[in-house]
Amino acid sequence: MGFREHSAYVRRIVGIVLAVLLIGGVAAAVVAGRDSDGSSGTAARTVRGVIGSEKAEFFADPETVKALAARGLTVRAETSGSWAMDQLSLDGQDFTFPGSKAPADELRRRSAVEGGPLRPFYSPLVVVAHRNAAEVLAANGLVRLNANGASKFATRGTLLMGPYLKAAEADRTWQQLEGASGQAELSGTVFITSTDPVSSNSGALYLAAASYVADGGRVATDTAAVDRTAGLMRKLVQVQGAQQTSSDAPFRDFISGVGNPLVLVYESQVASLLTHSRQQEIGDLVVLYPDTTVSSDHTLVPLTAAGQRLGELLSTDPRLRELAVRHGFRPQGAPAEFTAATADHTDYIDQGLTGVRQAPVPTAEVLRTMARRARG
Repeated sequence: MGFREHSAYVRRIVGIVLAVLLIGGVAAAVVAGRDSDGSSGTAARTVRGVIGSEKAEFFADPETVKALAARGLTVRAETSGSWAMDQLSLDGQDFTFPGSKAPADELRRRSAVEGGPLRPFYSPLVVVAHRNAAEVLAANGLVRLNANGASKFATRGTLLMGPYLKAAEADRTWQQLEGASGQAELSGTVFITSTDPVSSNSGALYLAAASYVADGGRVATDTAAVDRTAGLMRKLVQVQGAQQTSSDAPFRDFISGVGNPLVLVYESQVASLLTHSRQQEIGDLVVLYPDTTVSSDHTLVPLTAAGQRLGELLSTDPRLRELAVRHGFRPQGAPAEFTAATADHTDYIDQGLTGVRQAPVPTAEVLRTMARRARG
């Protein structure tokens, strides 16, 4: 066979292979366009929205993307502090997804869609601590550590909010605490790193819980109530210096071993880390559940029918609920799902929130006033 004949032969073979691949690609596209019940589906509808950063990994998870596509949706989300969402232009957006009810209530006023908001999952606020910091706080009556049968070191405990707030009021330093001597990383004023309460949900909820405890178990309802705890709230915030607008960055800094030894985060961030990490990446982590805390009800506000559809799927679709639990969230009305998913991590996770009191959250208007006063 000559060169020309050989080239023609090769071109025919390549043409046949390309045709087969093209047919296979079309077939694959048809299969991908089917819904999970096997029925023929149309191209996925793109749904755009603004979410809190703590949900970014959940929406970016390839398994979440696949599960949503099976239901005919492709989500395109940008992140924002929950309390800053109402300052954004929401033109072209189908939903907003802040971290709690209070900012969602304000965003709800900009929606004409009936049937929302929806609260598919929630997560309580916790404090992550390095072991040496937790042990010093325990020795000084600010923390109660749980015994850990699998290790000589405690990996979970309770932050006693009353004693902690008294220490904050008195500007206690680590050097004044028994057991902190000689530990260079424990220096300066004792404080919890939180996010900016003016723009971020976790930072605002921290003030809600702290003010509730400081005011004798009363939820702030007006300016007079804000005034009663304003000085302490200002100390809790201003001792930190510059604050982040999302809980993601402080948590990553903590895990990498830099920054403050006490950081306020969502339990979901801890649960997700435990699920996806190797033991050496967890290091000397101790999870402290405040004895009075606030659960962050992640609340989707639909702005269009497509946003409403997304919220309903996140609330009811078994696969999406399973994936939300994998990312550490507690699905509403289904504690058994979270219990099963965290069964191997009870050294760190308090599945039943034993002895944890939920503080009521002030209205959005009162909480904004509190946050602005705290920031000065």
